[in-house]
Amino acid sequence: MNTIFETHIEPFIINALKEDIGDGDHTTLATISKNQQAESYLLAKSDGILAGITIAERIFNYVDPTLKFEALYTEGEQIKTGDTIFTIKGNAQSILTAERIVLNTLQRMSGIATITRSIVNQIKHTEAQILDTRKTTPGIRFLEKWAVKIGGGQNHRFGLFDMILIKDNHIDTAGGIEQALSKTKTYLENNQKKLPIEIEVRNFDELNQVLTFGGVDRILLDNFTPTELIKAVEIIDNKFSTEASGNITPNNVLEYAQTGVKYISMGYLTHSVASLDLSLKIKIN
Repeated sequence: MNTIFETHIEPFIINALKEDIGDGDHTTLATISKNQQAESYLLAKSDGILAGITIAERIFNYVDPTLKFEALYTEGEQIKTGDTIFTIKGNAQSILTAERIVLNTLQRMSGIATITRSIVNQIKHTEAQILDTRKTTPGIRFLEKWAVKIGGGQNHRFGLFDMILIKDNHIDTAGGIEQALSKTKTYLENNQKKLPIEIEVRNFDELNQVLTFGGVDRILLDNFTPTELIKAVEIIDNKFSTEASGNITPNNVLEYAQTGVKYISMGYLTHSVASLDLSLKIKIN
């Protein structure tokens, strides 16, 4: 597991439980005896790729370490309607208190992993790699990026701290491409930082400016058509890594992948995905 994912798990669980439980799960406390035992299982109600089983177990164990969790599928496995994904046994109050957070996490992550896997499979005969973006839900970015990885995609930068990505607004505010890149070089030198540098270009004029100045690791070709991308990739001629972005969906991703571009970043993976339909069923002992 990526270290950055691991560092976010416990704070996420604590905050999610605090948000949901408040001063108590009063419905469960009112209706279920504190000593009541139960067995539950997660039922798949649609086909897809499972993501989040690891954190589901962590949530249950955080709520009640005495609960017995048994995973029947692992991260990234194909699941089908009617499959039992895991079983959980123990105190009924604990199971019911953790239920919604577990379901919300699994459904969201599995939905992202499912569409990611579908897109990755669609372009697997090309050399292009699928990247996520920062177009994620605030507070649970690590879950959504983790799901992309489980689905077979790759993670772009995690946040603003681990990469220099000079976008159109940075370029315009800095006064142009040369000014933005010059200031970036000075900033990194003055602060003794070694970060990869990527710059967004909107047209061939900006592309030529970047090629003249140099000093970058990757060029982001934003809102280029597939035809324009083919030409841009030929011009760059492997001098720099290339990335395409802008209105790329499952319906047109293959056309972009066939241009020769190395990376395709898709906000669609995390901002336009439906959750997978899963349901927790309980059996009383």
